[in-house]
Amino acid sequence: MTPIAVFVSGNGTNCEALIRHFGTSSRAKVALVVSSSPSAYALVRAKNLGVPTAVLTKSELNDPEVVLPLLSKYKTKWIVLAGFLKVVPDFVLEAYPRRVVNLHPALLPKFGGKGMYGHHVHEAVKAAGETVTGMTVHYVTSQVDGGQIIAQFSVPVLPSDTAGDIAEKEHVLEMEHFPSVIEGLIEGKIK
Repeated sequence: MTPIAVFVSGNGTNCEALIRHFGTSSRAKVALVVSSSPSAYALVRAKNLGVPTAVLTKSELNDPEVVLPLLSKYKTKWIVLAGFLKVVPDFVLEAYPRRVVNLHPALLPKFGGKGMYGHHVHEAVKAAGETVTGMTVHYVTSQVDGGQIIAQFSVPVLPSDTAGDIAEKEHVLEMEHFPSVIEGLIEGKIK
């Protein structure tokens, strides 16, 4: 059984989807949910599904003496960022080479980088007049949204779509594809 730590900052729909997806798996499970915010609803979702949680302040997140023992306690093999709004410290990336994965709500390399998350991304897609958007699953590196792309899924953007409409369309892709991409990575079916 491969233990996964899911890092979150907000509502946690993707976190819940991952917990439920791996809840019936004999290959992997979500062993821990780590939040950068004590008020993240993702913590409630995790607790309701019986998954241990931890909240890390900014200073704790940047302290290897806090983070690495926590991940070790839950025998973490993979880290999945699902709406995590902090930069993952290099010491975590070094401890988990090519085992830290992020979901980005656009087709990278467009609309990535510092400050490009959530509604900011969808507003930028709309402002740019894009005719297609989607989601990207990528490896995390020290360059924000700069890691190797693992998988992308797209959806059309209509001229009449608002940023909210774009967000809804993209979120449907996340619910449909994100857990299966993570499963494929863990099982070695996706590289």
